Amino acid sequence: MTAPALVIAVPSKGRLKDQAARMFEQAGMPLRVKGHERGYRGQLEGLDRVEVEYTSAAEIVHQLKAGRVHLGITGEDLIRETLADVDGTVEFLAPLGFGHADVVVAVPDCWLDVSRMADLEDVAAQFARAHGRRLRVATKYMNLTRRFFARMGVTGYRIVESVGATEATPATGTSELIVDITTTGTTLRANRLKVLEDGLILKSQAHLLASRVATWTPAAAKLRDKILVRLSSN
Repeated sequence: MTAPALVIAVPSKGRLKDQAARMFEQAGMPLRVKGHERGYRGQLEGLDRVEVEYTSAAEIVHQLKAGRVHLGITGEDLIRETLADVDGTVEFLAPLGFGHADVVVAVPDCWLDVSRMADLEDVAAQFARAHGRRLRVATKYMNLTRRFFARMGVTGYRIVESVGATEATPATGTSELIVDITTTGTTLRANRLKVLEDGLILKSQAHLLASRVATWTPAAAKLRDKILVRLSSN
């Protein structure tokens, strides 16, 4: 059996998996799973030396970082949260038009005087005087949060790592505000939260990315270009 010249990592479950499969199908190179239907390897029909690796969207970031795969499909939010040197580790080849999600700062809607990040710094100072501690921000996006809050001049907070439903933490008393992803805002509104006017941290979507640290042979580069041409012409 000929060894693969190029390995591409594709999400193994959920909407991203289905949308990626539809994208490749429409581009004339359908995904085919090797072996049984729950297998973790596959191929792109018509490109014999391309191997598809099915794994989680989060793990794809680490695979790209380690150079174990040449290409990967995952969300920009995961890339920018996980990688310290984004530009030195991956190349953004193409936005894919699915997997849209905004990373936002949201506060209780009863905070009537808080509409912008500058207001949040004022509230943090008042909160510290009244309660003797900093505002708690629940999030799974700790690095994005720290960078954004620093850029906006907000310092009076501490991060509470969220392992469950982040949007519920203010109501349960485990945080005062959150940084989370949203698509329609419905879940935030259901939990009586509002997005700050300047609280958009990142407009994310799924991207096709190339690892800058993988071994790029001429054959791998040629296959990459073929995939890009087919996707762009779809």
